[in-house]
Amino acid sequence: MPRIIRKFLHTFVAMAILGSIGAPIVASAQESGLPIPRFVALRSDKVHLRSGPGLRYPKVWIYQRRNMPMEVISEFDTWRKVRDWEGSEGWVHQSLLLGSRHVIVTADTITLYSAADENARKIALVSNSVIGKIETCPRSVDWCQLQFGDFEGWAPRQGYWGIYDGEYIE
Repeated sequence: MPRIIRKFLHTFVAMAILGSIGAPIVASAQESGLPIPRFVALRSDKVHLRSGPGLRYPKVWIYQRRNMPMEVISEFDTWRKVRDWEGSEGWVHQSLLLGSRHVIVTADTITLYSAADENARKIALVSNSVIGKIETCPRSVDWCQLQFGDFEGWAPRQGYWGIYDGEYIE
């Protein structure tokens, strides 16, 4: 290869390398496009809440309750800023969250009924801090059908956290 062409190629390669060093690095955003705020649930029995969106940020809390409802209040890349039912906030990686809907009982107890009617047969009393799954919260009534373990029934929309006022799940 002639010397002039070799010199040109070396110069071209050197400029390409130097040019890429000064180029800004842009992180690929992977925000979900889902509405904010929204409710999600913890995927496992051990989830670290961090002070910022990344592994380099310190752990501020360790949740040890699978399916605990969390409210997503912000997103950054693959990290979700969440709030729990007591108001604690921090960052969790998206892989540790589920889209399924759950509630946590905030009242001393709630009553599950066989139908969306206080005159219906009572199925169970559910205690404070118990986590259950939302089956449906129809537009036609101000009740939700919930499942707590083997017990499934209807409860008025009060005494539990994990669904917004006026939100319907059908």
